[in-house]
Amino acid sequence: MDPLIIEVAINGGTPKSRNPNVPLSPDEIAADTLECLEAGASVIHSHIETFDLYGQAAADRYAEGYRKILAQRPDAILYATGVNAPTVEERCLHTELLADAGLTRMAFIDPGSTNFGVADKDGLPKDQGWIYANPYSEIDYFFEMMRKKKLGPGISIYEPNFLRTVLVYERAGKLPQGAFVKFYMAGDYNFMDGTKTYQFWGLPATPTGVAAYLEMMKGSKLPWAVTVMGGDVTETGLSQLAIEQGGHIRLGLEDYCGPRQPRNIELVEEVAALAKKAGRPLAAAYEAAEILNLPRKPAKS
Repeated sequence: MDPLIIEVAINGGTPKSRNPNVPLSPDEIAADTLECLEAGASVIHSHIETFDLYGQAAADRYAEGYRKILAQRPDAILYATGVNAPTVEERCLHTELLADAGLTRMAFIDPGSTNFGVADKDGLPKDQGWIYANPYSEIDYFFEMMRKKKLGPGISIYEPNFLRTVLVYERAGKLPQGAFVKFYMAGDYNFMDGTKTYQFWGLPATPTGVAAYLEMMKGSKLPWAVTVMGGDVTETGLSQLAIEQGGHIRLGLEDYCGPRQPRNIELVEEVAALAKKAGRPLAAAYEAAEILNLPRKPAKS
């Protein structure tokens, strides 16, 4: 088996009111990332404080933290999330600018559409005024941007239809180099507001749920990871499953919900201990880049 890649989604939309350990400022993001890398993580996904910055403004805000990280760990694999912007071109621009500056080697993509919502007093799903829609034309635009900028796609799989789209691109030979598929399993909490409730999307965070995705991936050569959105990937047993079955693990305070208020490094250390017990080494950043076949080299040698 390949060494285990640990990706840490260090903040996402999780507010400090839910967990005061969430890093939000560039200085907090840099410090938290360096701790996680030292503990055995190799890929870091982060947000800035708002989705409403885009283009150069968003790129500049990401760069404040990323430059501090890369000054100490030039091989670190860092990538940003999406933004609110009027056009798909503007939604991609900050990622392109970060790539041009040598600050990112991957890019996010959510290759499908789904409904997210919160529960009302009866436990019924209520939307928040929007549907998470990613039409095929925009998915294609994102993939083309990644090909041009030589960025490995960090692929979120919220629903089976997301994975079907990715596999079609792979079979057609149109998937950008360096793709990393991540199964987002639905936990016991709503990751949008942190409440414990039945989820309204996706497959359950169970071995059977993961097996369904792996059945779909038969014949695919793409590396995969598992996470639990609205739960604890290690507590569910899915970290152990991924370690044993040759997959990888995404974790972090973007995804985590539960009774604890852990730090990101604690979640990394819990997985590192499982991997050590199983005899599977952790991938350093350069090894993760080789496993994923990322097209870009580190910013500095």
